[in-house]
Amino acid sequence: MTTKAPIPDAQVGVAFNRDGEIASFAEGLADPAAGRAVSPDDPVRIASISKLIVGIGVMKLVEAGKLDLDADASSYLGWTLRNPAFPDRAINLRMLLSHTSSVRDHDDQYAIPLGGSVREAMTDRKSWDLHHGPGSIYFFYSNMNFPIVASIVERVTGERFDIWMRREVLDPMRIDGCYNWPTCSDDAVARAVVLMQDGKAVRDDLKGKRPDCPVFVRDGEPCDLGPYRPGENGSLFSPQGGLRISARGLSRVGRMMLGDGLLDGVRILSPASVSALVTPVWQYDGRNGVTEKGLYCSYGLATAQIPTARPGCADDPGTQGAILVGHAGDAYGVRSGLWIDRARDTGIAYFVTGLPADPPRGPGTAFRAAEQDAFRRTLGLMRP
Repeated sequence: MTTKAPIPDAQVGVAFNRDGEIASFAEGLADPAAGRAVSPDDPVRIASISKLIVGIGVMKLVEAGKLDLDADASSYLGWTLRNPAFPDRAINLRMLLSHTSSVRDHDDQYAIPLGGSVREAMTDRKSWDLHHGPGSIYFFYSNMNFPIVASIVERVTGERFDIWMRREVLDPMRIDGCYNWPTCSDDAVARAVVLMQDGKAVRDDLKGKRPDCPVFVRDGEPCDLGPYRPGENGSLFSPQGGLRISARGLSRVGRMMLGDGLLDGVRILSPASVSALVTPVWQYDGRNGVTEKGLYCSYGLATAQIPTARPGCADDPGTQGAILVGHAGDAYGVRSGLWIDRARDTGIAYFVTGLPADPPRGPGTAFRAAEQDAFRRTLGLMRP
């Protein structure tokens, strides 16, 4: 029996190779209330694909000699990051980026308000897997890894995460994107895709202007970023999911990765850095991690690899025999994907919006039917 996907508010896809865009499509509304049509250039809160772009930023700092993937993360944070059940085991960036650090999510603790700190959040034992320690290569997908990574980026650069990422990662790729909204252009703000669930706007109903407060604050607290010290709270600009970027902008990230770090003649990363990002750190062996019903079975540094041919894995949305690397996204009614086929030098970027919190899965896959439709349709743009 075929699972029927819900009708999204918007569906956008771009197919590309390392040299440029092959084809694209855009259907539906970026702003249902205003009746504004969506386009491949409209920025959307892309959800967890944000993590992949954080990984690119980390590798730039590795190349600059400011970070070491295998050094104790505590040496960068300025405080000791340890799982209380495994106090003698150091945690490094390779573990944080690959979700093998033993960090766990609970109660959305990765959304830390202004005035709070990552250090404080990590004192809660619920923020840790007390049974599988760091270094055991046990996978558990956890958003909280990335506020820690973003705090490290801030500590070694001395800058706010969103500002550094815009200047050093997005601008060199000529992408008008931003983590939350402060560093996006006025044009991007005007084109924001409104995220809807159950008929209500849940994110980015901007009406052409930036939000009064770009970060999470407690009720009644002032939104004053002036006293903020970089490195205290890397969650403020949502490194785990808050990147606003268009499908066309995502395609530029994919083209850079297909080009082994080269995009339109500009060197963004070294080939070795791209290889480090896409090479699996963890692969499911039947008991060494939590796959989320077969969605995650192979993971590198902020990248997933699909599909995986072993029992318990259901990570094929319709790859037609190709091995792809990239990332999926899911939040606030968005389902998104950026996937590249390095062997065939092609890739796809897509998103759908307006979905319910738990849409039906596609047949034979852990991917949801709506995103599977977008995946297959965008992949179909490759055909002559």
